[in-house]
Amino acid sequence: MDPVSSVKEFIRKQVPDWDDEIMATARFKAFSGQRSDWEPKYLFWKDLILKIARHLDLFIIRPSQVKEEWFNRGGLTPLCLDHVLCLMYNEGDIVRNVDLVDPSSGRLSQLFRKVRNLMVRSPVTPEIVMLEDHLFLTPLLKDKTARIIKCLSESHWTSSCIITMSKFQGMCGGPSEAAPLLSYLYGLGKAQYFSISKEVIEGVKISLSSESVPAISSLDLDVLHLIWTTQKLEDQIDVIDRRYEMSRKSALASLNSGNKKVALRHAREMKLASESRERCTSLLNRVEEVLHVIANAESTQKVTEAIRIGAQAMKQNKISVEEVELCLEELEESNDAQKQVEKALESNPISGIEDEDIEEELEKLELELESENPQISKVEVGNTSGEMDALESTDSLTDALSNLKLHNGSASESVGQKSPIPTRTKNSKHPMLEAA
Repeated sequence: MDPVSSVKEFIRKQVPDWDDEIMATARFKAFSGQRSDWEPKYLFWKDLILKIARHLDLFIIRPSQVKEEWFNRGGLTPLCLDHVLCLMYNEGDIVRNVDLVDPSSGRLSQLFRKVRNLMVRSPVTPEIVMLEDHLFLTPLLKDKTARIIKCLSESHWTSSCIITMSKFQGMCGGPSEAAPLLSYLYGLGKAQYFSISKEVIEGVKISLSSESVPAISSLDLDVLHLIWTTQKLEDQIDVIDRRYEMSRKSALASLNSGNKKVALRHAREMKLASESRERCTSLLNRVEEVLHVIANAESTQKVTEAIRIGAQAMKQNKISVEEVELCLEELEESNDAQKQVEKALESNPISGIEDEDIEEELEKLELELESENPQISKVEVGNTSGEMDALESTDSLTDALSNLKLHNGSASESVGQKSPIPTRTKNSKHPMLEAA
């Protein structure tokens, strides 16, 4: 099925009354009157354009194609479509090529272009929008960049990554698709373009977290060069493998025909290809090992920084490592006990109990806790005896956590001789547990 037929079939599924002449006549009319009169029709065309683009996995559209191919009904086209695209542009759902910033240009050039656009900015009319070769749909640009970042996050465990421009273009679908995507990421502060002028190696640094991409460093240039070398070696190995396979087939054919001299020549080519592959593979392994060491060093640096901040907070609040470990152990025991309680409650659901009965049981428990009676009576609600142990463990953990103070301020109470753990404020979020 050709693309135009596919679009028309998709439209009929989305709009069941698409072929209804009365509805089509109303939809294809030009806008007139107040906005409240034609806004439902505008939202209809806008949503339909975005749905078709998602269906085709496109974020670049041609106005002429949208009007003459997508919505052509026997030679009739929507008279309001130029106004729809113009309104989508004014509301930020469409971006023109002139609005995109080229990240590969210098900062001075980018600044000059912004100033020029502000000074000579003229109102965009429907005619200007329809004359554009390409328009970029902002919602689909956002979706595409999110998928790219997700794909990169699956193969990188750092907060940012560096890839070559060729790989970025491959992930985007080609150079024409990569340019607006890179410009969009650059505008959000999520990507930076950089290159090594000596060998004209282009690369992109992309943030994989919610933060802006860090500035380009000298280490990033070295990493880009190593990644580029890795890709070149992989391409060379593929070429060698194809050459080896061709020589092998030629040698077999020569042996079958009885031409041993030619078969020996092809066998010699196979030997040379095999040796070349070993050398390339060895070098590739060395380069990948260096990249692995650099990635581990970056991760170690982040962990070290977290440990340093944690140690500083512990020192300020006079909390020892042993106390933190003890608190973590108690927390783990409490979690296990709580899971046992939840499992028991799921297996033996309590039913038919009135609110007054529950209040009476709670009052009994409060009296027992106040008297500090170690022999706590068991509550017969279809539960196992381990439930009360879990409650006791949870209470002990609550007491232990309430004695910790991980706030950045000074301690509000003096530390006693028998209790080395300072008090903990309500707003403290236990940062040292995360650092540990």
